[in-house]
Amino acid sequence: MKFFFLLCLALPLASSAAEVTDIGARRELFVEHTLIESVSGGARLELHHPEAREIALEHDAPWEGSGSGYHSIFRDGDLYRMYYKAWHLEVKDGKVNTATHPLFCCYAESDDGITWRKPSLGLVEFAGSKENNIVLAPEAFAEVKSDPGHPAVFKDENPACPPEAKYKAIIRSAKPHGLLLFQSPDGFQWSLAHPDPVITEGAFDSQNLAFYDPNINAYRAYWRVFTKGRTDGEEWKPEGIRAIRTAVSQDLVTWEPWQDLTYADSPGEELYTNGVKPYHRAPHILLGFPTRYLDRGWSDTMKALPEKEHREARSAASPRYGTAITEGLLMAGRDGVRFKRWNEAFLRPGIEREGSWNYGHQYLAWHAVETKGSLKGAPNELSLYATESYWTGKSSLLRRYALRLDGFVSVNAPMSGGELVTKPVRFSGKSLELNFSSSAAGGIRVEIQDVGGKPFPGYALEDCAPIFGDTLSRIVTWQGGSDLSALAGKAVRLKFELRDADLFSYRFAE
Repeated sequence: MKFFFLLCLALPLASSAAEVTDIGARRELFVEHTLIESVSGGARLELHHPEAREIALEHDAPWEGSGSGYHSIFRDGDLYRMYYKAWHLEVKDGKVNTATHPLFCCYAESDDGITWRKPSLGLVEFAGSKENNIVLAPEAFAEVKSDPGHPAVFKDENPACPPEAKYKAIIRSAKPHGLLLFQSPDGFQWSLAHPDPVITEGAFDSQNLAFYDPNINAYRAYWRVFTKGRTDGEEWKPEGIRAIRTAVSQDLVTWEPWQDLTYADSPGEELYTNGVKPYHRAPHILLGFPTRYLDRGWSDTMKALPEKEHREARSAASPRYGTAITEGLLMAGRDGVRFKRWNEAFLRPGIEREGSWNYGHQYLAWHAVETKGSLKGAPNELSLYATESYWTGKSSLLRRYALRLDGFVSVNAPMSGGELVTKPVRFSGKSLELNFSSSAAGGIRVEIQDVGGKPFPGYALEDCAPIFGDTLSRIVTWQGGSDLSALAGKAVRLKFELRDADLFSYRFAE
C-alpha cells in the first residue's frame, strides 16, 4: 500500500520579492517541503517503501546472538564496512538473562554491499581463540565502567582530521554516564580519544551517533533522550517519552547547547534510534530512519502475531517486552533540528512470518548505501538493512532492502494529471535532469517561470514535449532544445505537469 500527502495552498504565487534559494547544480528531492510552493490537481507527494531482498548477515556465532543490532554501514573506497553490537538476550526464570557473553562490537565487510563476510580479525580472545570478527571488547574500556554496546562507527570526512583518527566511534558509557569517543587509524585498532564522556545529558539506550557535516563544517550528534529525563549524579532518571536530541561541535568534545528535534505535521511519538546522516546524492539534505516504538498491549490480535511463545516468555520479565512492536520511519531536514517526519511507516513489519512483528524488528541500519541494481542491466539502487528475529531464539538476522536511488518520496499524479510548482530558485548549469518513472501512456512536461509565475519565452508547457520512460537521468528538452544557459543565475520557478508518472528528483547539470 502507498501513502499520499496532499499539499493544498490557497495563496497565489509569491511576488518577485519572494526569497530565492540558490540550488546551484545540486540534486533536489521531495522528501520535505522547503522548495515546494504548491501541489494541485491530482498530484500528491507519495511515500515509497523499500522492497525486501536476501538475508545479508546472520548473527549466529557464539559471540553474537539474538540481541545483535545497531549496525553502522558505510562505503569506504571499494569496500563496504559494517560495525554492530554482538549480544544475546533470553528470558530465564522471569528475568532477562544477558550473561551468556559480554557485549562486543563486531565487524563485517563486503565488496558489493550485498554479500557480506565476517573476517577473522585475531584481535580479541573469545573462549580461548582469537578466530572471530570481534573488534572491540570490554577490555578496551578499562578506564571506565562500560562496554562496547550500542556502537555508532563512521569514517570522519573532516578534511582536517588527522590520520590516526580517520575512523570514529560513539559508544555508550554506563559509569560515568554518557557517550564516549573512540578513534582509529584503520577501523580495527581503537583507542579512547577523550578520557571522559563527551555528552552526558541523555538516556543513550539506543544507537547514538555523530558525523561530520560539510554543510556547516562541523560535527553533528544525535542521541536518545526521554523528554523529561534528568540526571541525579551519575544516574539517569527517565520520564516522559522517548525522543531525539542534537548538538553541534567543532571537535566532537565540546558541544554547543543541545536542541530537541521538532517535526512538521507529526504527532509526539516514541522514537528509539534516529539514523540521521547526509544523503550521499544530495548531502545538503539530512535523512533519518528513526525507529517507532509502540506498546499496543495484549489483545486477540497481539496473541495472533507470530511466535506467541517467545512473546509470552519475554512478557514474564516485563509486559512491554511481549507487547511492544517496532518499525522504521523516514524523516528529512536541512537545518539539523526541524524535520519533516512522515507519519506513515517507511518500513512496515511486513507479512507475518517467523522473526517478525516483535520488539526490535525493523531497526534500520545507519545508513543507506548505493549498490548495484537487483535486475540485470538496471542502474544502481539504494540498499538499506534492517533487523529480524530479534530476541526470539539463538541468533538474529539482518535483511537487505532495496529502493530506487532518490526513491524515498515522489511527486505522483494519475492519468488525469496534476502539477507541482517550486518556490523561486537560482541554478547553475545548462540542462535540467530528471529522475522519474512513467507509464507507457503517461509522461512529464516542465515549464520554467519567472518568480511571478509567468513562463519564460520558449519554456512554457506547450514548448515541452512530454518525456516518458523510467530512468535515473533524463534531460528535458523544449522546442529550442535543452540548453538553459540563458536562464542560469536568474530567479525561476519550475512547474512540473505529470500524467501517470512519478518524479523523484531533479537537478541542473552542465
